Amino acid sequence: MNHAVFKKALIGYYNLKKSQLLSAQKAVITIIDFSKKSSQKRLWIVDLKKNKLLFHTLVAHGKGSGLDLATNFSNRANSHQSSLGFYVTSDTYQEKHGLSMRLKGMDEGFNTNAMNRAVVVHGADYVSESFLKTHGRLGRSHGCPALPSALTRPIINLIKGQTCLFINGPAETYNSNFLDQNSAVRTFLSTLSTTKSNI
Repeated sequence: MNHAVFKKALIGYYNLKKSQLLSAQKAVITIIDFSKKSSQKRLWIVDLKKNKLLFHTLVAHGKGSGLDLATNFSNRANSHQSSLGFYVTSDTYQEKHGLSMRLKGMDEGFNTNAMNRAVVVHGADYVSESFLKTHGRLGRSHGCPALPSALTRPIINLIKGQTCLFINGPAETYNSNFLDQNSAVRTFLSTLSTTKSNI
């Protein structure tokens, strides 16, 4: 994973935590880097308490965003494009793709229409090594970060219920209120102090 992307995701994570938008029981972060091609594994899930990588796998972008590489991003309905930024994972439900999980977009102007657009985490057969071998790239969604079918249930069950999901991309126009580094550092340090006092 690119160090700058990981740093950006952590800054957002601690600012979301400060705003009490994340679960107090879970310390996992999901990072998707759409500056990489779909033929690369570009999704990571990290346990921040145990400093452990839990998943590193393929993930699809929206068909309106590009072919193998996502270059266009949108918050608009019917754009079929992926949306950049910070999300908080929500509840799960069953749909045509099976188990799926809603996402609440936190960045105004970039992903706050995710719920209305039904941008969700779900599994898809076009996210697989076999599809890659045949087509040279993954299939594409209508804007959802789609996962390999075999990993969908364990991943969703792990990250559902108010955990941080960050989608990075090559768009230079992206900005976020959750990227205040000084605020994130203060929250991180207070977390360390709380942990020490509990020991």
